[in-house]
Amino acid sequence: DLIDEARHLVGQGIKEMWLQGQNVSDYKGASPDGRGVYTLAQLCLTLADIDGLERLRYASSHPRDMTQELANVHRDCPKVMPSLHLPVQSGSNAVLQRMNRKHTREEYLDIYAMFVDAQPDIKFSSDFIVGFPGETEKDFLDTLDLVHRVQFTRSYSFAYSRRPGTPAASETLQVPEDIKKERLWQLQSVLDDYEALFNKSMVGRNVPVLFNKRGRKEGQLVGNSLYMQSVYAEAPSDLLGEIVQVSVTHSGGHGMGGVVVG
Repeated sequence: DLIDEARHLVGQGIKEMWLQGQNVSDYKGASPDGRGVYTLAQLCLTLADIDGLERLRYASSHPRDMTQELANVHRDCPKVMPSLHLPVQSGSNAVLQRMNRKHTREEYLDIYAMFVDAQPDIKFSSDFIVGFPGETEKDFLDTLDLVHRVQFTRSYSFAYSRRPGTPAASETLQVPEDIKKERLWQLQSVLDDYEALFNKSMVGRNVPVLFNKRGRKEGQLVGNSLYMQSVYAEAPSDLLGEIVQVSVTHSGGHGMGGVVVG
């Protein structure tokens, strides 16, 4: 069904697809011949054979299900983008255990190393929660340490908030709101710095951009790079839905601007 849907969408002009699931890396589907089970890696390779499909992404994954097979797909298949969104939530083993996340910081860093070894150009993005019940200052510093080790290029971060009916909501060791806000500010500052640094590294380079919407200014289009960076440039509307080369002339914290060169 997925392969048929993908072929139908490509026939309509779609060039980029996302495989999405609550835990997409644990995907197990029927093989096309119905005789076996397909992993996410096998599905990606099959979809990549579709003529006209140019880009393939997947989200969100869970660290416990990341495999060498999937890392090799990033190495061997150019259509699978060199970016990986892999939520870690915290860099502290104590907090991860209380979250019931089923992975450790060491295992996460091993996964990072495995994917970088397979595809040196790959970049990671992630999700973070600060101020989870019982989080100490050392726990928070462990999270900052992990961020410095991986240097995430795009991330989402939040302060923990109680959800009725969840085990964490009834914990007695709730982190005070002012401390949660301060830690979130510190974390976001570091994450923003790494994102801005990566965007700045693109200045002067030509990057392939898939234009997908009109920009705020007249005659401007906006699209995504291989790494899901937002890129804008002056371009005719007939380039919507097309992948073109853009020479990056300047960058900001959350995007880049440039000139269409081909």
